[in-house]
Amino acid sequence: MAAPKKGRSASAQSRPGRSLAFILIAIAALTGGMFLSGHPTPRLGIDLAGGTSITLTAKNEPGQPNAINKTNMNTAVDIMNRRVNGLGVSEAEVQTQGSDNIIVNIPKGTNSKEARDQVGTTAKLYFRPVLATEVSGSAATASPSPSASSSSSSKATDKATDKATSSSSASPTSSTTSQGRAVTDALKADSTPSASSSASSSASPSASSSASPSATSSASASAAASKLEAQYTALNCADKEQRAKAGEGSKATDPTVACGKNSSGQWQKYVLGPAEVSGTDIKSASAVFDTQSAAGWKVTMEFTSGGSKKFADITGKLAKNQSPQNQFAIVLDGDVVSDPFVQQALTGGNAEISGSFDQTEAQSLANMLKYGALPLTFKESSVTTVTAALGGEQLHAGLIAGAIGLGLVVIYLVVYYRGLSIIAIPSLLVSGALTYVIMALLGPTIGFALNLPAVCGAIVAIGITADSFIVFFERIRDEIREGRSLRPAVERAWPRARRTILVSDFVSFLAAAVLFIVTVGKVQGFAFTLGLTTVLDVVVVFFFTKPLMTLLARRKFYASGHKWSGLDPKALGAKPPLRRTRRPSAPVDPKEA
Repeated sequence: MAAPKKGRSASAQSRPGRSLAFILIAIAALTGGMFLSGHPTPRLGIDLAGGTSITLTAKNEPGQPNAINKTNMNTAVDIMNRRVNGLGVSEAEVQTQGSDNIIVNIPKGTNSKEARDQVGTTAKLYFRPVLATEVSGSAATASPSPSASSSSSSKATDKATDKATSSSSASPTSSTTSQGRAVTDALKADSTPSASSSASSSASPSASSSASPSATSSASASAAASKLEAQYTALNCADKEQRAKAGEGSKATDPTVACGKNSSGQWQKYVLGPAEVSGTDIKSASAVFDTQSAAGWKVTMEFTSGGSKKFADITGKLAKNQSPQNQFAIVLDGDVVSDPFVQQALTGGNAEISGSFDQTEAQSLANMLKYGALPLTFKESSVTTVTAALGGEQLHAGLIAGAIGLGLVVIYLVVYYRGLSIIAIPSLLVSGALTYVIMALLGPTIGFALNLPAVCGAIVAIGITADSFIVFFERIRDEIREGRSLRPAVERAWPRARRTILVSDFVSFLAAAVLFIVTVGKVQGFAFTLGLTTVLDVVVVFFFTKPLMTLLARRKFYASGHKWSGLDPKALGAKPPLRRTRRPSAPVDPKEA
């Protein structure tokens, strides 16, 4: 009985059509998804399609003349980069320019307004006690003056229990009404300041200021209180210019006025006391989903050791007051992003804010709390639109370079491998089609933007893919040189070629992954594209190149070693075919009986 032949797989040889059908169906499905998504072309980065460029100029805080330094600027860049790119993999670029400027480039096609808002809110974050508040602008039904005293309000029945309910102002941009519940024994998110202020006609901020521990009866304090009262009375938070100037020039140690939106979408104006806790006192903040009580999304905060004591002190004081003076405002860049109220001191260094947030609102508030504390103040010096003309020229030049490179590879394959180029060229086309379709789908999915370095990565991938074909073809030729026919040569060459291809692609992918992790900005586009095309190279070789080679090996043109097939045994210097021959038996001497 003949020994079974090694290195062969009957299923692999008899069913290569399945692999080809699989990859062709996958390409068709991905292409259909691309057109259904409404994005038939990849998103382009700012260097190829234009976009928005924002210049921010750093300013020293009062009393800190040396705050503008390399360390603080790098910290600011890191925070802004996290904020902007936290909106999605938008390929936004944040970098320093000179000693006191930061340039933020936002590609066309991203939500530039939201990104500008995130970059713009880069001043310090403070927790300030609320002294008075009411609805501002045309939405207000009345304009009562603030008062330290209050009668019954919508929160009069609230108790310091875990089941007490309130409404929540998740962020100044929230427009949905939400009912909150007490969390961490006393902290609640408040969204009904208008109800409390309308039900209790407040007196004046001067009275509120006098009620605070820092107030004095001196003439200077009275003058400051009168000025603050006048600012509060005149403030119309529905006016964009007035909102921008509210509290301008005030220090952290001074009372101030501020604006924010309540959960009904109405602009609310506030009189706020001196800052008691700063953003640097927050160690971490995150948005989590409450699975235990099914209360929805909430924001958890962890304070530093110093911040924990400050937070416990201020919440203890606020818990003794009536609404709205039992609230503290979370103020970021002069805007009130949330105004939870307190019913007892919060100790332990941890706190939670709940209020039926949705995921976006909770993550937005947590992002502001976590990255809100910058060591510097920044002013938006200029906002310009980058023209796409230069980007179009660069893209055109990149595509020409890619076409030239691809053309040279095709010429080399045709000249050197002849008939085998019929396998290599379609494999390159399949790899290119997969790369294009996946890049187009990644745009709306994760915000991937194709920049010039990414185009370079795609051009480099042509060589990586062609190298895999060359490894496979050369292994087949080695087997033919050993005297084997084509079909056994293909099956014996594949295990060796496969091992070499996998090791080579693994090294390329590892390099791309390390480059993506340790770099920022546009270089990440090169690394991402290089890693993506390396993975696709493995897919194409396994599911297209090898099955196609198996099918063509059955054709007479290739199997007979035609001189134009690229597998001519004579041209390759093949040895005579391997044949099994019997050993001649040695003569046997007759034995004597």
